[in-house]
Amino acid sequence: MITTVFSTPSSKNSRRAERRRIGWLAALLALACFLASWSVPAPAQSGKGTAVSQLRLEQADDGVYLGAHVQFELPSLVEEVLEKGIAIYFVAEAELYRERWYWTDEKVAQATRHMRLAYQPLTRRWRLNVSPVPITNSGFGVSLNQNFETLAEALEGVQRTRLRLGEISEIGDDASHPVTFRFRLDTSQLPRPFQIGVVGQADWNINVERSARLPLEKMK
Repeated sequence: MITTVFSTPSSKNSRRAERRRIGWLAALLALACFLASWSVPAPAQSGKGTAVSQLRLEQADDGVYLGAHVQFELPSLVEEVLEKGIAIYFVAEAELYRERWYWTDEKVAQATRHMRLAYQPLTRRWRLNVSPVPITNSGFGVSLNQNFETLAEALEGVQRTRLRLGEISEIGDDASHPVTFRFRLDTSQLPRPFQIGVVGQADWNINVERSARLPLEKMK
């Protein structure tokens, strides 16, 4: 006896639809894995002897702040330039992200701090100007001015940075956030002859970048 099995059109269509659904799920899973690996922060890069020893994300009454401590030693060549009355400039930048499993992380906040350090020969004191926008020789604009008795005290003011990232309503109250912090000596603000002279000189390579997932701590 020969038995013939017949498949109805509806059963064939259902199996075909099931195969398509499995294929779409597999493709979506592969895409999610690819994007997850693509959004992993790059390893930190820094100049010789420059490091970020502390990063802290804090929630205060007036917003969310990133506190950072950068460790570096000022090369003797840079110190000589300062003592001649030529100002040097530093830039600190912070970016805060919100993770998205289906795409690259979303940048929800950023802040920048520009710092101008100069020696005042008449008073023999050090002045540090701090501003959220670039400081130019034509005018300091709206900036915070601090005076210090020694270079070491002034450098401590440069190395300890606190950046306001925004309101908690803008950032979100997640338990932790991916954060990227960058710090550098901005040679583009030097007088033109010095900009040409410092190209390729390791003494002027003060820069560091660090990415980390930080818990949002309540400020005490």
